[in-house]
Amino acid sequence: MTRILDQRLQQYKTRIAEIVKDLHDLTISIGHKELAQTVSDLRLRINEPFMFVIVGEVKAGKSSFINALLDTGKEITKVGPQPMTDTIQQIIFGEHEEVVVINEYLKKIYQPIDILKEIAIVDTPGTNTIVANHQEITERFVPASDLIVFVFEAKNPYRESSWAFFDFIHSEWRKKVIFILQQKDLVPEADLKINEKGVKEFAEKKGIANPSIFSVSAKLEIEGYREASGFEAVKSYIRENITGGKAPILKLQNSIHLSSNINERILKGLDVRKQQWQADVLFREDVKQTLHQQAVKSNNQVEILVENLIAGYNRITSEKEQELSAGLNFLPLIRRSFASIFDKKSSAKEWLEQLAKDLEKDLNAELNLKLNSSINDLADSIQQMAKMIDLKIQNSQTILKNNHDIFADIAEKRSNVLKELQETFSKFMNQTDNFKDDNLFPDRRNFETNLMSGSGIAVIGAILAAVTQGAIFDITGGVITTVGLLFAGISTSLKRRKAISGYKKEVASGREKINKEITEKLKTYVENISQKIDGNFLEFDRHLELEHQQIDFLEKKQIAIEQQLDTILAELK
Repeated sequence: MTRILDQRLQQYKTRIAEIVKDLHDLTISIGHKELAQTVSDLRLRINEPFMFVIVGEVKAGKSSFINALLDTGKEITKVGPQPMTDTIQQIIFGEHEEVVVINEYLKKIYQPIDILKEIAIVDTPGTNTIVANHQEITERFVPASDLIVFVFEAKNPYRESSWAFFDFIHSEWRKKVIFILQQKDLVPEADLKINEKGVKEFAEKKGIANPSIFSVSAKLEIEGYREASGFEAVKSYIRENITGGKAPILKLQNSIHLSSNINERILKGLDVRKQQWQADVLFREDVKQTLHQQAVKSNNQVEILVENLIAGYNRITSEKEQELSAGLNFLPLIRRSFASIFDKKSSAKEWLEQLAKDLEKDLNAELNLKLNSSINDLADSIQQMAKMIDLKIQNSQTILKNNHDIFADIAEKRSNVLKELQETFSKFMNQTDNFKDDNLFPDRRNFETNLMSGSGIAVIGAILAAVTQGAIFDITGGVITTVGLLFAGISTSLKRRKAISGYKKEVASGREKINKEITEKLKTYVENISQKIDGNFLEFDRHLELEHQQIDFLEKKQIAIEQQLDTILAELK
């Protein structure tokens, strides 16, 4: 039967070791060196005995307590008037007495004591020096411990450093703890009862239900006063709860609990990391939606601008059409022909040339007026697009902080990506070339110097005015040229209908070009600016994609480990 039980325990150990290996891989995947070290130590200690870790203040009597508990009649751990334990001492079973120094903080003491076949004891320096100078205990032994034995001076169990260290043990690792009030022989019985009650209340306030508290005197135990020493209650607790065949199962359960603790911490960290990713995805979608909405608004402004231009174009060309129609009647032409005998400037030819010049002059004046009244609204709309995105970048939500206990490096990486985005976009906003578009207006590449006196989005209005004005002049210039050629061929009223028809046709062509070309050019400009703004987010988008992949990968591993731990813990119960 014993052999069967041993085989089953070994099978469980093997299974737990595999799960812990997966957990170790997970801690490496997230890049957390301390957790990885803790899990690595857990793997190494799965086959070790149930481990007591003795903690407490300097001179609380920890070493004396260990000597009395082991009851060998000799001093396993040194005791003296000055602090004697300046390293961590792991006392474990060995066929022969031996001390092996592992490093400056740790040494192993091998002793041929039967109880050490079931338990190992770790003696530590005082808690009021351990936090500052001996982090080995917090990094190496507390997480993998199976029981924390907290030793207080019976006369004063309220020291701050002890309870601060207790908070670390309990909140960080949720370890099983028993409390020892050592040196009770130095305290009156009434005071001892008060202090026992005080420790009980402290422990309960900190979340320990029914705390196990023992008052002992190592001195009395070593001197042979067994009934008075209080050690029998401690030994009885150990026999009933740990030794006698229970320790191996408890050890396995504790290994599972520690693994679950670490896995749960990773889960909580992943949850915060995922919240940050989701917030960043929403931020990115908000940027895209804002760009789209602002582009729609700007395109509406383009349509209004073009409508105003066409309205002005129609008014001037209609006036000139009426003047042309009236001037090409039979009698006006006869009068001009007769008058030209005395003054060549009164000829029909001169009149038509002047009509063409007036058409050019009036069109330029009218279209300039309409352009100036509309271009600022379009420029403001495009500027607003860039400004809103800049504001959203500055106000993006940070959930995963740089001091996160697991994913601080990811938080820092995201912070750097966001900072780079802010700096890149700020430079983008201030560079005029980002808002020019030479491909749209190849014949207007050389703007006047005063147009470029501003920088970035400040010159959008000037750029739009210059390029739009140039495009308009190209179109109206073509109309004027064709109309001029048309007028040059008119000599009699017989060509009146043909001339007016040709004029109308050319005016309609100009109107269509203004509507099509200006609309197309300006809407393309709006689209290109929107794409340039969005192009600043390439690195941020890469970060989001990598985060998505990594979070998904880590979540699957974490869930798989959790399921395995739940299954094997249920079996062990």
